Amino acid sequence: MGSDLWFVYIVRCSDNSLYTGIAMDVERRIDEHNNDNKTGAKYTRARRPVKLVYFEEVASRSEAASRESVIKKLTKPEKEALIRT
Repeated sequence: MGSDLWFVYIVRCSDNSLYTGIAMDVERRIDEHNNDNKTGAKYTRARRPVKLVYFEEVASRSEAASRESVIKKLTKPEKEALIRT
């Protein structure tokens, strides 16, 4: 995963809920969600373990944040359809 690239990702939590985020290093971020109480998201801390189910590459942090916002506004069925693509 390149150093200038950003990723938008979705993880499935242990309660089957979906969490969307952005990162430059998705593998490191998933590890943080599963193991680190300081850098992992508060939402995922209570819903471990999480599993990466979707990611897409984008060119910049601002593009990642915009795409994350769009995905977060989708309904759960719409997110599940995105994951299946």
